[in-house]
Amino acid sequence: MRRTFDVQTDRRLQALDVTDKVADALPSDYDGVCTVFSQHTTAGVCVNEAESRLLGDIESMLAGTVPDEGWDHDKLDGNADSHLRALLVGNGISIPVADGTLDLGRWQSVLLVECDGPRTRTVTVATP
Repeated sequence: MRRTFDVQTDRRLQALDVTDKVADALPSDYDGVCTVFSQHTTAGVCVNEAESRLLGDIESMLAGTVPDEGWDHDKLDGNADSHLRALLVGNGISIPVADGTLDLGRWQSVLLVECDGPRTRTVTVATP
């Protein structure tokens, strides 16, 4: 089974909670593992807490870790920082599923991390 959903971002660097969209993409009776995958090289997915201040901290950490300018790829299209930030986040995660429900810890959420927005991003949820 493979389903996709789109997420509209509104800032260049933005962390968004997409847990409900991932959960909605799962079959109601599924037990196993799902893969959540960002179909982009400048956006990633991860599991972390979706508390608003932490989301801002994630954005600040990525901005502070990877400078906006000074990269060779910028000569091509000016977004090397976005590629490098997404590389740090990663493009896919695996999550256990029990009875069609994401088996996340109490404070865990699925986050889409936009690094080159605003854009419309496509996320794939797949089960074997």
